Amino acid sequence: MDVRMATEPTPGLINEDFAAAGDGWAVVLDGATQHPEVTTGCAHGPAWLVRRLGGVLAARLAAQDEAGLAEILEEAIHRVREQHEGCDLDNPDSPSSTVAMVRWDEGRLDWLVLADSPIVLDDRDVQVIRDDRVDRLPAYDLETVRRSRNSEGGFWVAAARPEAARHALTGTATNVRRAALLSDGAARLVERFRTTTWRGLLDLVEEQGPSELIRRTRAAEQAHDLPGRRGKPHDDATVIYLGGTPA
Repeated sequence: MDVRMATEPTPGLINEDFAAAGDGWAVVLDGATQHPEVTTGCAHGPAWLVRRLGGVLAARLAAQDEAGLAEILEEAIHRVREQHEGCDLDNPDSPSSTVAMVRWDEGRLDWLVLADSPIVLDDRDVQVIRDDRVDRLPAYDLETVRRSRNSEGGFWVAAARPEAARHALTGTATNVRRAALLSDGAARLVERFRTTTWRGLLDLVEEQGPSELIRRTRAAEQAHDLPGRRGKPHDDATVIYLGGTPA
């Protein structure tokens, strides 16, 4: 099994992504950067959340827990919630994260995606598993996003509500030749800049490594730093590549 990963923060900032992989599993988390005008009611930030949530998930997956991925995520959110001593966890703006997670064994690969960190699978055809509910919001002002987060008809993220895990996209694939788990900051060459395809992204990472994908992403961010474009000009970027027939 060829497992390679790379992660890099937004230039000048701390990394709010998390990545880990082990024998038969991998997980990527992307913490949501907090808007300076929003009061979260929490003493912790996204970096704190992704490291603790990622640690719990990694421990469960490394122990070869046979529970479903959504069940594992729900329990992990619950355990991290217990570590928020003194925080207002009813505040919808409490720290949150996306989740991209896979587990494979004997020709089978189970996957889970919550929010906009995609998983790309190559089983001869390339398929992209992406939770696009955040893209369907009627507006992106602070109040609309706040009202829509972890609510029916809105979008779901890993934050302080364990039941969000039940709204994750889940499934199983077979005959997977290679795969990639990405934070949205590493998916930008396809999703934002459209300088390659998903198959091209897999080819690039397979041939030149995850760090080269991030290097090209930073170059594209510099070249396309246009005023008025929705979204951050730079973002944390994280890639886990799985090759050599993970399932």
